[in-house]
Amino acid sequence: MGSPTSLATVDLMEKTGCFFPDVHNDASKMATLAGTAFDVLGYDAIAPYFSVVQEAAAMGAIMDWGDRARMPAVRPSSDTGLYLYQEPEQVEIPDDFLERLPTRTVLDALRILRRRYGDEVALVGKVFGPWTLAYHLFGLENFLILVLEDPDKLRRILERLSEVTVLFGRAQVEAGADCLTLGDHLTGDLCHADTYRDYLLPVHQRLAGLLPCPVILHICGRSLDRMGHIATSGFAAFHFDSKNDAKRAVEIVNGRIRLAGNVNNPDTLYRGKIDQVDREVAYALEAGVAIIAPECAVPLATNSRSIRRIVEAARCE
Repeated sequence: MGSPTSLATVDLMEKTGCFFPDVHNDASKMATLAGTAFDVLGYDAIAPYFSVVQEAAAMGAIMDWGDRARMPAVRPSSDTGLYLYQEPEQVEIPDDFLERLPTRTVLDALRILRRRYGDEVALVGKVFGPWTLAYHLFGLENFLILVLEDPDKLRRILERLSEVTVLFGRAQVEAGADCLTLGDHLTGDLCHADTYRDYLLPVHQRLAGLLPCPVILHICGRSLDRMGHIATSGFAAFHFDSKNDAKRAVEIVNGRIRLAGNVNNPDTLYRGKIDQVDREVAYALEAGVAIIAPECAVPLATNSRSIRRIVEAARCE
């Protein structure tokens, strides 16, 4: 059992004394809070990167670091309304990118966790792919309109931002990560499956060869229509949303990639529906999902008892 995305909750923050937003830029607190996945929840993996913004922050984006009940987010300039970049040629990775606090925190937390747990538990690093990084650094709407208006510019952005993914991913493996979650949110709620096939799949296939460990791709939302493409990405696994039927997903990938997920967050876990947790876990196992886990980072106000129940239910099957 292991979750490739964040299991942090407010009640686990209270248990450890390690609260958002401090943990995003404090390696010791990040490691301690992340360790509750193993120590308290009973999972076999620990994932210390809780948010989606560490790379963007290290690149120089304007940040709202949130609070104990709210995830951080990238913001446009209050003066201009613009995000960090407007043109792909502006993208330059700072020489000290890995030493900047947001990225160094993740790397140092992995080192702490490796010393603390040794080989007793799997450590899951996390990076964001160029599609998601573009949302943060160019702005969601500004980037997506390029699919229709300027595909060449879109591809140049993906090429440049892929370098961020590879640099940070390799550094996390060197720091102790056993595998990486790669979040790249070309979801069916925003883009057609052909967009994934034509623009992002070739990038993912390159990344699969450049990242020196097993990689778990994560995409939120509806993704059944692109799972056939995802299965050819070269990644080790795909972490998928509860909006997608587990049995149908297993049929589509047909053994070409492992699946992880897809217990519902906003209804099942957040609302503490323990019987429903049991049913969803049983359904996913019967379908052939390899790693049973929440569908995405859990809502911070979730009672951790619901999250632990996934482990208990899976081990009872």
